[in-house]
Amino acid sequence: MINIEEASKKSKEAMDTAVKNYAEVTKNFQSIAAEATEYSKKSVQELTSFVEQLTAARSIETVVELQTKFAKTSYESFVAEATKIGEMYANLAKTAYKPYEAPVAKATKPAPVAPAA
Repeated sequence: MINIEEASKKSKEAMDTAVKNYAEVTKNFQSIAAEATEYSKKSVQELTSFVEQLTAARSIETVVELQTKFAKTSYESFVAEATKIGEMYANLAKTAYKPYEAPVAKATKPAPVAPAA
């Protein structure tokens, strides 16, 4: 027979776990959004500075040098930021999957094999 108190307790535990996990996932999404916002602000500031330097340039050599430097630093900055955000998404996935680790491990655990007769 089903024990109502036990079922209620399990239901409450499941709900508490879900709410806690939801809060952690939300916090991770907020961190990713904040990081992306900061990167965007930094990129706009760097672009503005580049355009100012470019308009002040007096020779084609200076323009080429400025453009090469800007392209290199922009690429390096993008790769670093993409790596950082990628790691943040990986952590988000781990956090979202955490409540399911034990049930999935239990469900996929191989059944004991009966000895051959």
